[in-house]
Amino acid sequence: MNTQKQAVLDAIDAANANDPNRDDGRPEAQLYGERMSAELDRLFPGASDALQIAARGQHVERWKLARSEFPEGRVGYLAWRKAQGVHHADVVMSLMTQEGYDAEQAEAAGRMLRKQGIKRDAEVQALEDVICFVFLRWYFQPFAAKHSVEKIQSIVEKTARKMSPEGRARVLSEFNLPDHLAAAFKD
Repeated sequence: MNTQKQAVLDAIDAANANDPNRDDGRPEAQLYGERMSAELDRLFPGASDALQIAARGQHVERWKLARSEFPEGRVGYLAWRKAQGVHHADVVMSLMTQEGYDAEQAEAAGRMLRKQGIKRDAEVQALEDVICFVFLRWYFQPFAAKHSVEKIQSIVEKTARKMSPEGRARVLSEFNLPDHLAAAFKD
């Protein structure tokens, strides 16, 4: 691994080590970043530096923008998510620039983190597929345990819509989903 990219990944991990939220006894954002990197390596070996950095930085300093600071409901949730994407992009782009990446490479990572070009830009879509796989592999079961059947169905359908056709096909081959949930991933 090149030292420039490793320095950025290390800086993201150091920032995320400050997450006061814990998952399995570890800083939540740091563990999430590691899971994102592992899933990216598995799904998209040979990904560009910008995509590898964006994957690791997907939730960098997520705890700094509390959901409670935004209005209740879907509109508030979407505003929070957009603000998170901008924040993640700003942090990652700054770290990349500090480590000598040029503006074009930093902006590529920023675009991915802001989800600009989903369904149109291959790297933005690859990041979204990785996000969906990480959710399904690590976070879906705990989510499902707390929500109604209708909410679970809705979230699975929204997840599937965000994914590429290749990603949806891969979900069907890798996860043993009940038929009513698997249907969301079929073309």
